[in-house]
Amino acid sequence: MAIPKSAYPAPFNTTRASHVVWTVKDLARSRAFYVDCFGFAVSDEDTNAIYLRGMEEACHHSIVLKQASSAPACERVGLRVYTEEDLEKAKAHFDKAGLPAKWVEVPHQGKTLHVSDAVGTPLELCARQPVQPRLVVQFKAHHGACPLRIDHFQIQTPDVAKACQFYCDLGFRLSEFIAPDNTDDLMFVFLQRKGNPHDIVFANGSGPRLHHAAFSVPDAQHILQACDIASAHGFGDHLESGPGRHGPGHAMFTYWRDPDGHRFELFNTHYQMMDIENEPIRWNASQLRRRPWGFPPQRSWYEEASNFAGVASKDPAQKPNPMSLERFLLERTA
Repeated sequence: MAIPKSAYPAPFNTTRASHVVWTVKDLARSRAFYVDCFGFAVSDEDTNAIYLRGMEEACHHSIVLKQASSAPACERVGLRVYTEEDLEKAKAHFDKAGLPAKWVEVPHQGKTLHVSDAVGTPLELCARQPVQPRLVVQFKAHHGACPLRIDHFQIQTPDVAKACQFYCDLGFRLSEFIAPDNTDDLMFVFLQRKGNPHDIVFANGSGPRLHHAAFSVPDAQHILQACDIASAHGFGDHLESGPGRHGPGHAMFTYWRDPDGHRFELFNTHYQMMDIENEPIRWNASQLRRRPWGFPPQRSWYEEASNFAGVASKDPAQKPNPMSLERFLLERTA
């Protein structure tokens, strides 16, 4: 298949990944995990929800945790657009594409649009949130991993190519992709609007499901410190993968599972990808067997993800067989 080209000019101006909305069983337990242990700041909270942000973030929230009696899920992932005029353009674009979009009232956000993308991912688009003081130089407020800001989402989908075409049509740019050797059959795509490698990633797998939301930290020491602090808070066994270094994106990382099984990534060291002449970087699937350093993720990293509330998941035509930690150790000892 041909690698999709990005629409220019875009039909409306999406600026970045904005926020994630997760439902949880126990808000107090989630608060202990995200706030007391990992160091997110609380913008607002009540008996039904907690709104969190990172140290660099002035906008009201990048994580919303909602109390729910049903199984934990992801309600939506959020994207920011530049102005409310862009929201109007977005609605017209989605309506024309046959994707019903509707206006909704959402606490601590301006005008908000709900729609699902071409592969069923529930999206929440807004142009404004109330502004809170940035805490980036308020060092008394820094603790835990010192998360700075939300960076991207990764979505599992059985149709990566369809997702890639949809977002390229919205003006997202493909920064990197993974394909089987000697083909352009897309397995992973890294798509961006804000000028670093990605705002949203799509990976082949059962879905749509949210694989993770990712948050930047100041440096590698904060990634290691997060492991020590999590252990001290009784969350050491919530580390799922890492520390390690990615090939695509080149970031150092750890992946964590919260008390409800939602996954988030702490990472650092992105490069810029904003100049018009920058072409997508191709990774052959065989290259991922030779990661820069660190062990491959365990099987759960590939197979488990947060369901989107009310959205049925479909399996891909061909089930992936990635290099998991279990497979790596088995082949190593064979």
